[in-house]
Amino acid sequence: MSWKEVTIGSFLKERPDKIKPDQANSLGLKRIEKIDFSGNIYLLENTSTKTNMIIVKPGDLVISGINVAKGALAVYEGTEDVLATIHYSSYEFDKSIIDIEYLKWFLTSNKFMNVLKEQVGGGIKTELKPKKFLPLKIKLPDINLQTEIAKRINNVSNEIELLKVTNEKNYELISKLRQAILQEAVQGKLVPQDPNDEPANVLLEKIKEEKERLIKKGKINKEKPLPPITGDEIPYELPKGWEWVRLGCIVNVKSSKRIYESDYKASGIPFFRSKEIGELSQGKNISSEYYISIDKYKEIKDKYGTPLKGDLLLTSVGSIGNTWISDGREFYYKDGNVTQIDNNKFLDMKYIQNFIKSPLFFKQVNSSVSGTAYNALTIIKIKNLIFPLPPLNEQKRIVEKVDHLMDLCDKLEKNIEESKKDSELLMQSVLHEAFNEV
Repeated sequence: MSWKEVTIGSFLKERPDKIKPDQANSLGLKRIEKIDFSGNIYLLENTSTKTNMIIVKPGDLVISGINVAKGALAVYEGTEDVLATIHYSSYEFDKSIIDIEYLKWFLTSNKFMNVLKEQVGGGIKTELKPKKFLPLKIKLPDINLQTEIAKRINNVSNEIELLKVTNEKNYELISKLRQAILQEAVQGKLVPQDPNDEPANVLLEKIKEEKERLIKKGKINKEKPLPPITGDEIPYELPKGWEWVRLGCIVNVKSSKRIYESDYKASGIPFFRSKEIGELSQGKNISSEYYISIDKYKEIKDKYGTPLKGDLLLTSVGSIGNTWISDGREFYYKDGNVTQIDNNKFLDMKYIQNFIKSPLFFKQVNSSVSGTAYNALTIIKIKNLIFPLPPLNEQKRIVEKVDHLMDLCDKLEKNIEESKKDSELLMQSVLHEAFNEV
């Protein structure tokens, strides 16, 4: 089995003609929109262009100069000429010398990347042009061995693709499992009820007394009573000891004071928008872009108060429903984008957070914001949400159980990620072995 050193230009011949936009537009030809990483060509109907184009003829090998290393190359199997932008290149090829499947796999391998680094100064930073591609020297086996190698790689690739499909399905199942866990949690089906728990109706009285005390102290404002919950609104029966309530009846929901663009500083106290709360909700390091001065923060804190440890922040515009429970750090947030739910000693804030992540929350939210021009969850909409209130001790048991089950889901997802990485390593290992000549 002999491997010979050849140039790529010895078996590929570029179609060099470039045509001007006016001429391209006059031809009435379809145009290549893209070649995906699986080698599928997508065409657009006659579309005008303002850039130079190339002609691709039936049977040509078409290569994306930008994404060739990811698999964006294919033989055009159509029956009529088509156009492509100059970011593509089109080649005639000699089937007696090169197996295109073999070439495709070679061009996506680390072996080819090493060839580029060795023979093209600095490698290819943007796109692979014919003038640098065709002179490359590679070791090429005879056509029969090429076909055999390509067949072997395709067999492994098909197995890996099946594994990828399985992984994606497993991701979907885990996502559905998370939602099922949260729905079970707010239906009282996740942990057993304890008849010794103080029932929610007693808890409601305590919350009411606490709210009245805070109103008298001037800590919160007295508000209009929320409408009673109607039978049509109740989606399911709750366990004994639970109560349906409007969320605004048990928590204080509020927004921040307006911060103007002129208040933004290059440093100081971090100023969070939906973006930052979304990052915090996912446990990410935040990329703070805005700040307000320490003096401005102290002014607001003294006059109106600022978020305290245990307060829940909820994104209310765009990606609605991301939540973060404040860890006590100093920050302020954008009104309208983010809504604050004050910590409450009679409630487990993580149970409220679980409710906000549950299908019950999103079903109500989707109903309240659908058909509106501005996709926003206002304070009044949040207050009017119906909320399944368990006894406080049961809230704590639910939170503990949810945390445990979500940890298991995280581990399952981690296993899938490891499987994906192993698949990628396996593919590169197969390619490495295939293209190292014996």
